[in-house]
Amino acid sequence: MNETLTMSAPLVALAGYAGLTLLLVLTAVSTRVFAIIGGSDIPLNKFSPSGEDLPGFGQRVTRAHLNCVENLPVFAAVVAAAGFSGQFGIMEGTVMFILYARIAQSTIHLISSALPMVLIRGSLFSVQVILMFYYVVQMLF
Repeated sequence: MNETLTMSAPLVALAGYAGLTLLLVLTAVSTRVFAIIGGSDIPLNKFSPSGEDLPGFGQRVTRAHLNCVENLPVFAAVVAAAGFSGQFGIMEGTVMFILYARIAQSTIHLISSALPMVLIRGSLFSVQVILMFYYVVQMLF
C-alpha cells in the first residue's frame, strides 16, 4: 500500500487552529512561570484559571487561549462532519478564512482590550461563526 496522503484545506485549517491553541497555552504558561520567577505572590497551585490574577498581557493571553479552547471543538465537529460525509468541497474555498480570522482575533486580543479592538475581535469572531453555520446548513440541506 503506497498511498500519498494530502492535506485538504479543511484539515490544514483545523490543524492550524489546533496549533494556534497550543501556541497560546504555551504563551499563557510561560507568562505564569515568568510572573512567579519575577516574584509574584501567587503560588503556582493557587492561580486563577481565568488569568484575572495576572496583569494586562497575562489576562489577555489567558482569555485568547480560552476563546480558542471554547470554539475549537465546534470547528473540529464541523470539519469532521464534512469529512465523514464526503463534503469537504463546501469548505475548500473559504475554510482558511476561519483560521485567518481566528489568528487575527487572537493577535488583537493579545495587543489590546480597548473598545475598538474588542469590536474588531467581535467582527472576526462573527466571520468564523457565520462560515461554520453556512457549512452546517450546506451539509444538512
